[in-house]
Amino acid sequence: MVEAAPPVAAWRKLALAAAVAGAFALIPGGGKSPIGAAQAQETVRAEVGRPLQQARDLIKANRHREALARLREVEAVPNRTAHENFLLEQMRASAASGAGDHEQAIRSFTFLINSGRMSEAENARLAAGLAGLHYRQRDFKSAAGWAERALKANPGDGALRALLIQSHFQGGDLAAAQREALADVQAAERAGRTPPEDQLLLLANIAARNTADRTGHLQAMERLIAHYPKREYWADLLRRIETRPGWSNRLTLEVYRLRAATRTLATAADYTEYAQLALQEQQAGEAKRILDEGFAAGILGKGPEAERQRRLLALANQRAAEAPKVLAEAEREAVDDKDGNDLVRIGLGYSGLGQHDKGVALIQQGIARGGLQRPHDAKLHLGIALHRAGDKGRAAQVLRTVGGADGTADLARLWQRVS
Repeated sequence: MVEAAPPVAAWRKLALAAAVAGAFALIPGGGKSPIGAAQAQETVRAEVGRPLQQARDLIKANRHREALARLREVEAVPNRTAHENFLLEQMRASAASGAGDHEQAIRSFTFLINSGRMSEAENARLAAGLAGLHYRQRDFKSAAGWAERALKANPGDGALRALLIQSHFQGGDLAAAQREALADVQAAERAGRTPPEDQLLLLANIAARNTADRTGHLQAMERLIAHYPKREYWADLLRRIETRPGWSNRLTLEVYRLRAATRTLATAADYTEYAQLALQEQQAGEAKRILDEGFAAGILGKGPEAERQRRLLALANQRAAEAPKVLAEAEREAVDDKDGNDLVRIGLGYSGLGQHDKGVALIQQGIARGGLQRPHDAKLHLGIALHRAGDKGRAAQVLRTVGGADGTADLARLWQRVS
């Protein structure tokens, strides 16, 4: 499986740093103070104010644990007012965040949000900080809940979106993680933007782990190749396509054709099995071409199977040399057929020999004659023949008409992505 950016690595750092930093900016010693004008007029007793100021100075000096110790003096003061408690937790949130005391920071952030003294925007930033802190504590359900709350005020915050997805993923809610990751991708597509490659990889990797959705990973990989048609992404998709529900095993040769077109044939077995299947289907020109490519690439012709591979190439060469005569005779015999099945097969054979115009014309005749055993296969083969001929516009038009629930429509859709 392609995993250039696993969900647990690159996105987590960005999300956590942004979430906590946004909240920390609200805390005295960390930046802006959330105390409103009316609150600033409230009095603070000296026995509370003095250690608070000392704690603030310690925080500025990055002596956060000492600041926490000084704040315990405030906690010992009896009969504190609501305003004094607010200032205490505000300062303690800053000191605890700097000291890495996540549990205390969570308690203080939660107190501040529930105090009713913060603006909506400030509460949103603290909620983002709580999401990051809960994530660090591996309380992924709480992290997701706070991230969702923060996103209501800032729906376009990419770091928070990443943190939400990570929280769902790490918490085992793969369906939610996949849903949110897909929403981000779809939003970019609706806006006419190309989704970032790492965002598409994240969706594909989450979907691959969500075994309850057997088609989600393949759909995600299709999106990935649509925007970033790299060879490794094609290889991953085509390795897995035959696992689609309802897939017909008779389409193995069709998958090899796609693999050849996307340059994802990799092993000697790939080349030889492809060639053997093509010969079985009387596609000698196609078999010869793929074996020639395998030998030219140095993949065939060496190792313990070299002699068998050379014999297979000799057979393909012989059949390809005989093919023009064989196809011409078959074409004459097919003139009086009631159905177009043989015409389609013969046309694909001419296409495999490089006689594209003749091949396309015969496949079209076969489709027009009708009575086809598999009409969707015939249209798929017409699309492939047009693609081989370099007429990708007409090929796409034909391929869009291919149906079938056995995998034929899936293959036709993928052929439209082949450059």
